[in-house]
Amino acid sequence: MRALLLMTLLMISAAWKSYAQNGTVQGSIVSSDGKPAGFVNVGLNGTNKGAAADSLGNYTIVNVAPGTYTLVTRYIGLKSQEVQIEVTAGQTTTVPQIVLAEDERTLQEVVIISNRNRYNINDPSPTLRVTTPILQLPQNIQVVTNDVLRDQQAISMSDGVMRNVSGLNRFEHWGDMYTNIQARGSQVAAFRNGFNIVNSSWGPLTEDMCFVDHIEFVKGPAGFMLSSGDPAGIYNTVTKKPTGYTSGEASATIGSFGLFRSTLDLNGRLSKDGRWLYRFNMAAQTKKSHRANEYNDRYTIAPVISYKLDDRTVLTLEYNYQRANMSNVGSYYMFSPSGYDTYDVSATALPAGLEGTVINDHSAFMNLQHKFNNDWKITAQLARFFYSQVGTSMWAGVVDSASGKWIRNVGVWDAESRMNMGQIFVNGKFMTGPLTHNLLAGMDAANKSYLADWGQSFDLDSVGAEFDPNNPNLGTPVNGYPEFDRTTPLLQRAQAAGGLMNLRYTSAYAQDEISLLNNRVRVTLAGRYTFLVQANWGGKPDTASHFTPRVGVSVSVMKDMAVYALYDQSFIPQSGRRADGGKVVPITGTVMELGVKNAWFEGKWNTTVSVYQIVNRNELTSDPNSPPASGLSIEIGEKTNQGVEFDLRGNVVRGLDVIFNYAFTNSKVTKVSEGVTVIEVGDIIPGNARHTMNAWLTYKLPINATNGLGVSLGVTYLKDRTSVGDAYWGDATKKRMEDYFKTDAGIFWERQNMRITANVFNVMDAYLSSGVYYVWSNAYYYQTEAPRNLRVSVNYRF
Repeated sequence: MRALLLMTLLMISAAWKSYAQNGTVQGSIVSSDGKPAGFVNVGLNGTNKGAAADSLGNYTIVNVAPGTYTLVTRYIGLKSQEVQIEVTAGQTTTVPQIVLAEDERTLQEVVIISNRNRYNINDPSPTLRVTTPILQLPQNIQVVTNDVLRDQQAISMSDGVMRNVSGLNRFEHWGDMYTNIQARGSQVAAFRNGFNIVNSSWGPLTEDMCFVDHIEFVKGPAGFMLSSGDPAGIYNTVTKKPTGYTSGEASATIGSFGLFRSTLDLNGRLSKDGRWLYRFNMAAQTKKSHRANEYNDRYTIAPVISYKLDDRTVLTLEYNYQRANMSNVGSYYMFSPSGYDTYDVSATALPAGLEGTVINDHSAFMNLQHKFNNDWKITAQLARFFYSQVGTSMWAGVVDSASGKWIRNVGVWDAESRMNMGQIFVNGKFMTGPLTHNLLAGMDAANKSYLADWGQSFDLDSVGAEFDPNNPNLGTPVNGYPEFDRTTPLLQRAQAAGGLMNLRYTSAYAQDEISLLNNRVRVTLAGRYTFLVQANWGGKPDTASHFTPRVGVSVSVMKDMAVYALYDQSFIPQSGRRADGGKVVPITGTVMELGVKNAWFEGKWNTTVSVYQIVNRNELTSDPNSPPASGLSIEIGEKTNQGVEFDLRGNVVRGLDVIFNYAFTNSKVTKVSEGVTVIEVGDIIPGNARHTMNAWLTYKLPINATNGLGVSLGVTYLKDRTSVGDAYWGDATKKRMEDYFKTDAGIFWERQNMRITANVFNVMDAYLSSGVYYVWSNAYYYQTEAPRNLRVSVNYRF
């Protein structure tokens, strides 16, 4: 890994030398009314050199060979401008401000998104299917931009991304293996490029941020918009795509606990006519932990190719490969009969020689878009995921209440996940009298299978020689290390262990967004029909079908202010095996939501306030009276989630980018299934914080002497947390987790093509953890977060 990091640094050094021999072009663009023309494309004729203007209309083209060029600006609906410039080696050429005039023939088509900024995106990605601006949608949608991810030095989906959206919690589970996010009383579903990539609650591997462009958090009902998602919401990871301009970026990061990481992002054309485009991202890292013997080495490659068949048709092919070499995935937890946070923050039960886990995660996408005209287009896309895992998981048996000792048990966890998914949908616009219709209609289909061997286990310790967390021995255990059977094919082992899950579904939907009164009022009418077949834990297949309606209203009270109301239903397949032997049925839910959205000061910053009620029926939760390997669950009956959420994001004043959010969440059981005795009406749903508050501020200093210098500050506060995992529900004798308060701070410097970022996480060195009381082990188990730690990154664009 250090060799790879050295290669990256040498590449940066070579690129720097090349840059010093070339020149830089910079300037600004405004529209005819004097407003910044953000995100206009700028290029040099006869070359592949170009850039996109930022939200303030500023652009920079680096590493330009000396010579005379014609600089061209292009944007749909605006007349192109050409400027003759001279580039000198080692110098910066400043182009006089370019004023773009609107093209009268297409004036009504023009949308100059000059109100966008580093922390704000106003339009949903095409993978969300809808084409209405976020401000006008009757739903709470928050977007985490690539600039936010860079400023916060996020390196994976599990790495603090949730702080940027109200009401999200991630109680640690399996470390950086999966990203289990809680919101509005439930776990939200993981999507990538519009596909639901959850398969039986396990996998795929959480995304490395090197190939992520931005992340869309769709709060509330997503069952209609994106196949079978949870009514609490979904998050949609949008991957990087080619832009058509030749550019590149390399980065190197070092940090506490042995973090070494390097990334490379290449972007450009494969043909001179611009019909073939490419994007290539890669990353490699080694990473240890604040706990002994833990490691998490990751390697990622993500190539993308786009081919423009003609002016109306584009084909995009994408492949993502991630490999993880991790220590034993159960080593993150400590067990204690006394409560949470009993032992030192770095305490561990992981012996040095225990076998780790290797994960190979492959995903491939094909997207074909054809535009019939300015009002109608069709999109078809396919996705295939394959995930393989060879590893083990360590857990504790019964914990002695007096001494706190336990016998460490290691179970095999070999698994394969396969998902084949397809989508086709049409977007159209037409009028009937004074009404404008924005139509969306399509079909989804998926075939998912998961198989795993959990049937082999081994005790590292023995009676009389238990593991003692107060005097831990992390050498060779008294019973040695396990040697599991891996000669028998995985399918046979999974059948014997009951580790087989399958899901197939097909759904069709239609939505009409009707706008009237010059688009001041928008009424959404929609419906989806889903048919599915699922088989869990090797059992017989069950079939189910359901129609889910959707009604929404959005009213533009003022130009930059909209109020909305929404009623939606959901239908969600779930896997599991009921302890009482009953049939596992899909979750059905209803959602009601009201909200107000504002775009302040011409969209420089946005706010969203929403109130909601979600009622879920038939949802399963782990049976607290059964061992973890049993896979047994109980049916809650009905739970109701209510809450209030507030989000603010954007450029509040010049140089100051702000993210602030707060959420109040109240989740309780409102009905109990017949025969269930461990849950009572009124019990609080585990896995939530009643109050969550986050803030992230980035300020670029205006002083000329410190040009490019900036600082950042982040705060996360969780109050009244309820335990996650196996519910102890309303048992008042069990201890609660302490409130959570974390502070981060950073500094950065950037100039043209170079950026240096340093962040200190957990500045106050607080003891941070999350966990649950686990009946089967007769103990609390919890996982700690890292104490105070540092990351330093160098990013270079070429």
